[in-house]
Amino acid sequence: MTDVSPESRLWDLMRGALTARTLGVVAELGVADALGGGPRPADDVAREVGADPDVLHRMLRALASDGVFAEDDAGRFRNTDASELLRYGGGWDDFAHLFGGVWFRTIADLGTSGDAAFPALYGTDFWSWLADHPHERAAFDRAMEQGKERRIERLAELDWCGDETVVDVGGGNGSNLVGLLRRHPGLCGIVFDLAETVRDEDALREAGCTFVAGSFFESVPAGDVYVLSTILHDWDDESAAAILSTIHAAAQPETRLVLLETVLPPGDEPHGAKWLDLLMLTLFAGRERDEAQWRALLDGAGFEPVRIEDGLIEARCR
Repeated sequence: MTDVSPESRLWDLMRGALTARTLGVVAELGVADALGGGPRPADDVAREVGADPDVLHRMLRALASDGVFAEDDAGRFRNTDASELLRYGGGWDDFAHLFGGVWFRTIADLGTSGDAAFPALYGTDFWSWLADHPHERAAFDRAMEQGKERRIERLAELDWCGDETVVDVGGGNGSNLVGLLRRHPGLCGIVFDLAETVRDEDALREAGCTFVAGSFFESVPAGDVYVLSTILHDWDDESAAAILSTIHAAAQPETRLVLLETVLPPGDEPHGAKWLDLLMLTLFAGRERDEAQWRALLDGAGFEPVRIEDGLIEARCR
């Protein structure tokens, strides 16, 4: 990190809002898809996607200076490995849409009160807002699929008896559980989430999963293993403890709990989740947690930690 001047470091951080909004605009326009066939002048792309040619050229020029898109000597733009991620259907385009849209406007109200900015700005909590905006709900669910291969791999590598009932609490569209059951077809799967969650019913049925609608603050289905994938970081400690207590009430002795969550490293070691922590604060008053915080949360809800490492936490019901 010493090869960057202090001024450059601050500038790169301060212009982050511009970067997020610009990425959101080009993702919504489908620019990366328009460049999928090879280099094109910005005005050609602008006509296809319905943008002002001069403005789009300036956006692409700025993004290309950071390696998102590239400009050749003839003034044409092409995709790079980074902009290829923004093509439709990969999840990153939806992340760009969220960061450049509803999250962008919310982050502008980040303060030091400890309260979530989203409810004050939109008049409701984020989850209720998603329920009222199906297009945004679908984009959010697709974005949450990003990185599912890594999550499925972590789950699949755990020790499985082969006949357990696995409940994916807050499982969204069920992609994590579908992937796990394809690797371990003897397992029985239940995806548990709010009724408005967008999901592929055919894929769930083919994998042997069922969907149960409900709130994890009220009750959860009976199961042998409960999986929560990046759920608890959405909530403050009191709410996260309430979710775990709901699971504990449904669990039997030795029931397993598997959390796919970040464990923050100590000190000033770089970690993207240290910034994600501030997004959680802004949207929900939620938080990322370090090892000591995870141990305290689990212990208080009646779970004994078995393994805590970045990305995977295992515990058993006491």
